[in-house]
Amino acid sequence: MYSESDLQAAVEAGAISQEAADALRSHAADRRASPLVDEEHFRLLTGFNDIFVAIASVILLVAVGWLGQDISGGLDSGKPTVLAGILVTLASWGLAEYFTRVRRMALPSILLLLSFAGGFAFTLFAAAFRLFPDAGSRIGALITAGIALATAVAIWVHWRRFMVPITVAAGAAAMAGVAITLTLSAFPDIGDTIFWVVMAAGVAIFAFAMWWDMSDRARTTRRSDVAFWLHLAAAPMIAHSLFRLLGVLSGTVTPGTAVAVIGLYILFGLVALAIDRRALLVSSLAYVLWALSALFRQAGAVETSFALTALVIGSALLLLSAFWHKARKLVVEGLPQDISGRLPYLDRDVVTV
Repeated sequence: MYSESDLQAAVEAGAISQEAADALRSHAADRRASPLVDEEHFRLLTGFNDIFVAIASVILLVAVGWLGQDISGGLDSGKPTVLAGILVTLASWGLAEYFTRVRRMALPSILLLLSFAGGFAFTLFAAAFRLFPDAGSRIGALITAGIALATAVAIWVHWRRFMVPITVAAGAAAMAGVAITLTLSAFPDIGDTIFWVVMAAGVAIFAFAMWWDMSDRARTTRRSDVAFWLHLAAAPMIAHSLFRLLGVLSGTVTPGTAVAVIGLYILFGLVALAIDRRALLVSSLAYVLWALSALFRQAGAVETSFALTALVIGSALLLLSAFWHKARKLVVEGLPQDISGRLPYLDRDVVTV
């Protein structure tokens, strides 16, 4: 399976002409009865071998980490050890040198980036655990912020070497962790107010994702893949924080709160249509299901509330998917030209003109 970035890379390498690539895109769009620009491609699998290598890599990394814990006495003491983290970090980098840099395998590259970042952070946590065993909550938050910052730097080095699209989102999430933990260190009794910081971090990552998106309106390069993962990182931070502040997770949902949640979901849908990204809709789906189910229960449909909710939401999302391009055209054409001119193209024909 070849992605849009693979096709564009073939054009740049001279393997096929730009006209042939455009013809292939048009043919694929005709077969799908949908413009390719609206398909929101991202590279996850290049073949079943990706799954095979990913499973083998996970087994190997677990074994390496386990041996590191055992050799350094971590299994007996139940404490994290530096050796385990170092071994996982080095193994992840070493495997990436072949499966990412040489083979360009999608799923293994994603897993190896995550294991590299996780192993690096684990190493620092294990070192901090031994150096500061009695650290309080404020000092602990400062240490966590430092670890998140160091992990972000390590992720940047990984990006410079391997250029895996998800790496930018991982680095952005690490920097968001720095901001959140620094806030917790400065205000240890902040409570649920911390979710304002989480939401602000999510909005910042969303803006960063839009910067990448606007640089590739045709979605034919790796920049679109980077934007996809950034949107995927930003969406749960925005959705969870917003609905948490609305009190959706408090246990009881009033009719007013439920209506507000549904209204926000509709707003998320309009934003998703405008930017042609579905991450916000997926991330906030659980909350709107909960709110709509509460409305049905309060209306007396206690036993069938979940089924009715699933029927309404599932039908609405399927209809939206079926008419995504038409709905998106209505939304985008209703926006000012200064905004719509920066959004992804409505049709592939715009790209080839």
